[in-house]
Amino acid sequence: MDWKLDPEAQSVLDMVREFAEREVRPRAHDIDETAEYPEDLVRKMAELGLMGIPFPEEYGGAGLSYVTFALVVEELCKACASTGLIMDVNISLFGEPVWLFGTEDQKQRYLRPISTGEALGALAMTEPEAGSDAASIRTNARREGQSYRLNGRKIFITNGEKADFYVVTAKTDPNAGSRGITDFIVEKSWPGVSFTTHYEKLGIRGSTTTDIVFDDVEVPAANRLGEEGMGFKITMDTLDAGRIGIAAQAIGIARAALEEAVTYVKERRQFGKPIADFQGIKFAIADMATQIEAAQSLMLQAAYLRDKGIPCARESAMAKLYAGDMAMAVTDQAVQLFGGYGYMREYPVERHMRDAKICQIYEGTQQIQRLVVARQQLAALS
Repeated sequence: MDWKLDPEAQSVLDMVREFAEREVRPRAHDIDETAEYPEDLVRKMAELGLMGIPFPEEYGGAGLSYVTFALVVEELCKACASTGLIMDVNISLFGEPVWLFGTEDQKQRYLRPISTGEALGALAMTEPEAGSDAASIRTNARREGQSYRLNGRKIFITNGEKADFYVVTAKTDPNAGSRGITDFIVEKSWPGVSFTTHYEKLGIRGSTTTDIVFDDVEVPAANRLGEEGMGFKITMDTLDAGRIGIAAQAIGIARAALEEAVTYVKERRQFGKPIADFQGIKFAIADMATQIEAAQSLMLQAAYLRDKGIPCARESAMAKLYAGDMAMAVTDQAVQLFGGYGYMREYPVERHMRDAKICQIYEGTQQIQRLVVARQQLAALS
């Protein structure tokens, strides 16, 4: 598979690297310390055309590949995982389902503004009793003429109340299981939409995470995404795309930890020489670098298939599974290489380890990824 970027895409990636190094990375520590939502950086990403990278220019996007999008997420998360995540969710969890399943009117009203940065999108799926078991949601939407009445509560919503639009999963037929789920596009400004818990998190602290309550919200039928009963299919397809973004996030975090560790071991001296001269340290660095390269290959393969329109549930689950575990292993090793200093907030490797943990949890835990991979593998061999 040829993952080489064309000149236009490579130019965009080079620009992102410069932006991330010059403007994002110097802010990462303070964003983490204060749990500050980086409003100005989000605005700057919009100005640079990053908020709609894989969508057509006619809808405000850059018309670039999903491979390019994944590499951009990786670069941003290498500098600051919180900042990269905001852009990732806007595209993969809101923009993708609207682009693939939305009407022309929905694309103009919702995809264009989130691509240009005039608005921000999010996915509202998880509930107190429905995390990995997405089909057991209780949020419901009852048809009334030309609209629906939406009631329920969603939790752990990334981009939270900073988002303007949400793709919301709801039960329209409570007796039909996963076939009774329908997706809707809901606007934050509508009566009945409110926000409750604002979570204090271990990592990605600059990314807003809140609960959303829908209290008898009137949703026009024109805002239904796809047909009734298509919601579970749309959500699963959305997560296939989203897991590529999470893999990219994990790789970016791990790359940052590796670079910090390499710099440190070359400077830290013990027994009269840099600790980088010791074989044990060299082996650790070699393992970290190899794991990162392997994860990136899996991620790029999944993104390539996405670009070609080839189903990639297996490959995106593999990428997310391996990259999430890899990021935890690499950041843990980086902290170890720093010794006592690695445990101190003064050094960035402890932040990288905290940021990495969520990559094993959201958009499907590692256990769920293993189930997805196993089912696909067993089906392919039957």
